[in-house]
Amino acid sequence: MTPPATPKPAADALLPKVPQPPERPVAPTSVTDPAIPLAQRIDAFVDYTVNTYQADPAVVRATLAQAQHQQKIVDAMSRPAEAVRPWRDYRPIFLNPARIEGGRAFYAANREALDRVAAQTGVPAEYIVAIIGVETSYGKISGNYRVLDALYTLAFGYPKRAPFFAGELAQLFALAKQEPQLDILALKGSYAGAMGMGQFMPSSYRLWGKDGDGDGQRDLLTHLPDVFASIANYFVVHGWQRDAPVVARASRDAGAADFKPESLDPVYPLAALAARGYRPQAGQPTAEGATLLSLDGDAGKEYWLGYRNFYVITRYNRSPMYALSVHQLAQAIRDGGTAEAL
Repeated sequence: MTPPATPKPAADALLPKVPQPPERPVAPTSVTDPAIPLAQRIDAFVDYTVNTYQADPAVVRATLAQAQHQQKIVDAMSRPAEAVRPWRDYRPIFLNPARIEGGRAFYAANREALDRVAAQTGVPAEYIVAIIGVETSYGKISGNYRVLDALYTLAFGYPKRAPFFAGELAQLFALAKQEPQLDILALKGSYAGAMGMGQFMPSSYRLWGKDGDGDGQRDLLTHLPDVFASIANYFVVHGWQRDAPVVARASRDAGAADFKPESLDPVYPLAALAARGYRPQAGQPTAEGATLLSLDGDAGKEYWLGYRNFYVITRYNRSPMYALSVHQLAQAIRDGGTAEAL
């Protein structure tokens, strides 16, 4: 007779994942399979966009006819900074005196509007500012690629992620129906097709963009009330908790085995992580559940516990180094400290 399985210790029981909105739709294989001739894929894209978003087929075709494939976009997509740099080299891109001082000045200039959004949503103003700082250096660098070209190139010339980007290209036409003040042919953004001060993809713009001042439009390119409200709403929709911590520095017990969680979901109780030899350092905040980050810092390995709000920041950009940069920049903007003190 087989002995009964030993019950898992309570500390090893995983917590529920943070509830998320439905996944954004992606384009079908008929649009994205590189084995299908391009003209046929474009026909399938027109049909998909018309059937999904009730776009005008003549407008879609005429617009696509003006799109241009840009090989440099494919090249840039293949070498993102977070994929090729360790934390010790990635961090100084965003944690430097110019970015910190720029954030403090931007916050000071827009304090009333930022604090109002923070009070309404529970997303601290410094995190809204930090997102804008990391994404566009406070609106100075929002991208010089035509959004149409970027999404067209990645939809039809980057098979690895074609379903997502073809889906975003279709959403661009849907967005233009909702926000007719946007000129698809003139929109500029990043090499990935993200737009405005907060770098929203078309689907994010459509689904989570907010009219922050009630003027009947959502202008996420340069209109600050809409930008602030939309970034905060993005966080709220993805599970931000008011007054909850983001991360904690962690210590590793001598002899503890390496541990790399399968995802960034904060599903590990602190007791479970402590049983593995990882725990918050003295004086650091705690929360119900966390994930573990192991990063190569200036002085060697750094260990961090990422809580629910950290996970929410990674929904903006899936890189944990990105999220930690946003957090540390926000702290420096709020506290007036230096990058070295974080």
